[in-house]
Amino acid sequence: MTEERALRGRTAIVGVAESDLGEVGPGVTALDLTEQAAGRALDDAGLTITDVDAVFSHSAFYPMPTVVLAERMGIRPRYSDSTATGGSSFLAHVRHATAAIEAGMCEVALIAYGSNQRSASGGLISSGQNHIPSYEAPFGPRLPVSAYALAAARHMHEFGTTREQLAEVAVAARLWAQRNPAAFERGDLSIDDVLNARMVSSPLTVRDCCLVTDGGGAVVLTSAERARDLPKPPIYYLGAAEAHWHMNISQTPDLTVTSAAQTGPRAFDLAGLTPADVDVVELYDAFSINTLLFLEDLGFCAKGEAGDFVSGGGIAPGGHLPVNTNGGGLSYCHPGMYGIFTLIESTRQLRGEAGDRQVADAHVALAHGNGGMLSSQVTVLLGDASVV
Repeated sequence: MTEERALRGRTAIVGVAESDLGEVGPGVTALDLTEQAAGRALDDAGLTITDVDAVFSHSAFYPMPTVVLAERMGIRPRYSDSTATGGSSFLAHVRHATAAIEAGMCEVALIAYGSNQRSASGGLISSGQNHIPSYEAPFGPRLPVSAYALAAARHMHEFGTTREQLAEVAVAARLWAQRNPAAFERGDLSIDDVLNARMVSSPLTVRDCCLVTDGGGAVVLTSAERARDLPKPPIYYLGAAEAHWHMNISQTPDLTVTSAAQTGPRAFDLAGLTPADVDVVELYDAFSINTLLFLEDLGFCAKGEAGDFVSGGGIAPGGHLPVNTNGGGLSYCHPGMYGIFTLIESTRQLRGEAGDRQVADAHVALAHGNGGMLSSQVTVLLGDASVV
């Protein structure tokens, strides 16, 4: 049996793209946006629909998402995977596709997602309706935000983290978004603006919370051998890990520790890297507390120290660690599930295609996805040819 470590450098991302983003208006469905992103990603890769023999997708809008998408696009895949772990699904798909390609089960994998949640409802549409009674339901939480607010409140209580430090995350994301023409929110944002915004679930204000937008994204993955013949520089898979410890937030033993504390070290070990080797970090920032928790759990700072780590523009342009360089879910886009966009931005940064937000000498990127109520965590490490 091949050791997982042997998968390092065996596959590469060769195409990435978004659909139209923001508010696309009536008459455009989630499937339309998924197909649009997928077509653009194939164009980016220099491939066509006939090259695709594996489809990976997850959706809150239609059942059997890989079957539905394949029918729409005229693909007849020999491999299909609709792993559903919320916003982390698409990073898990990268790991699964790598294993399938290496095993000879497929050669070109399309990973795609789309959502019209803003145009359809104006509010967050969850990954799937829960027909099982929740432990939390009798208390009337406003989910998902109340789950993340609990984590933020506990982090503040246990480590002295301040609301100002949470606000630093939102402000940094906005500063990056101002360098990204595709970002939904690009207006000025200050610490005071975040603190004085409408409270949604204490201690999180509306500016601590992700956007509600339409949009889709897609990634094309193939073998390293085939990638070398395609037009764009291959961005290689270095290692990845998945974990989930709970579904309901009441079932987590520690509100300040996520299973990223497991996926981070495991992914770094598989890649033969450490956090110090990472040049750019793309995190699933559905709420400002996410960024603090993941920076700690992934090993970029010690537990309880993320507040200080982000202070003074630490993760903003010009700071000591570039984080969420597209503006993240807080300012760039958040169409229900954000994970695939961490892969898209990581790829663009490593290709040197990020324009005004480009991080100099970026060779290694970490993309991290989150699903549910801090429930599912997936970490993917990517690199350019210099690190393979």
